Amino acid sequence: MKKTFITSESVTEGHPDKICDQISDAILDNLIVQDPYSRVAVECLTTTGSVHVAGEISTRGYADIQDIVRRVLREIGYTDPRFGLDCEDAGVWISVHGQSPDIAQGVDKEGAGDQGMMYGYACNETPELMPLPIMIAHKLTRRLAEVRRNNEIRNIGPDGKSQVTVEYEDNKPKRIDAVVVSQQHKKDLSEEELKFQILEKVIKPICGNLIDEATRIHINPTGAFVIGGPEGDSGLTGRKIIVDTYGGVGRHGGGCFSGKDPSKVDRSAAYMARYVAKNIVAAGLADKCEVALSYAIGVADPTSVNVDCFGTNKIEEEKISELVRKNFNLTPKGIIEGLDLRKPVYRQTAAYGHFGRTEPGFSWERTDKAELLKRESGLVE
Repeated sequence: MKKTFITSESVTEGHPDKICDQISDAILDNLIVQDPYSRVAVECLTTTGSVHVAGEISTRGYADIQDIVRRVLREIGYTDPRFGLDCEDAGVWISVHGQSPDIAQGVDKEGAGDQGMMYGYACNETPELMPLPIMIAHKLTRRLAEVRRNNEIRNIGPDGKSQVTVEYEDNKPKRIDAVVVSQQHKKDLSEEELKFQILEKVIKPICGNLIDEATRIHINPTGAFVIGGPEGDSGLTGRKIIVDTYGGVGRHGGGCFSGKDPSKVDRSAAYMARYVAKNIVAAGLADKCEVALSYAIGVADPTSVNVDCFGTNKIEEEKISELVRKNFNLTPKGIIEGLDLRKPVYRQTAAYGHFGRTEPGFSWERTDKAELLKRESGLVE
């Protein structure tokens, strides 16, 4: 049997980069509620005691960005100056202007908002049709946030990370080979107690029987993690793109997602590519599938559509590609309308991954075309 190892990481909502993603998407959501056709490209940077927001916005609405920034920080849990950022006292700097009319003229004609390539991926190794390593990593960081919010583990901060290495045999996940968890904490909590609490209340409940006596577990491996959040590391919108997607399994296109309205194909076409790939796998046409799309600015139809099933396809890939072009509208307008993307769903995508989610609003996670693809493929009568 051939053994391979795949590692993926995730970060909590209080990680500096994820703070920025959530602020960018909270601004987007606020404007989409007022004007569904808002054009938004907002970036954020945070460092000790401060948040900087910049970008381009064209809208009929109005966003109180100062208020949004402070609200997001408060909801994440940055209410204590000891964590390096305080929602009440942080400095907030804003530099926002209108979108370039050179870009708008192409988008107004229902073309793509930029050039670029986007990828979507799906596989059948988890119920969510996602790679197992990234799903376990996300569940660990979600659990870290949960035990902080409900005080199951006291004196821990909003910043945290996980990393999971899964051992595969003949491309099938077998066990977890290594788990790494780093969690910010106050000085009041000893390293020994923190490690015990995280092992018992986070790692064991999430990893279950996938860990064994040979699994290597590292909890705060450098020792104390008191200085965290933006005080320990600056944050930027769009710097956790592999966390946002498939954890290193499958490729990523040229752009991030957060802070961009759906006219930007960096985001919307990546969602569509996931939707297509997931329906292909759900239909049983392949065990793994990666869909690649590319666009030219101002042009509606994609410049390329490619389907790669890594040798797991049950019918010819050329036939699958034909089914994709026939049954999915891949123009920017078709994507936005087909996935109902002019709605305020984006803040919740900005932490714990954009894919493999079961919450309402994640329209690109539907498998509503699987039966159609299966029927038209000839796999069923």
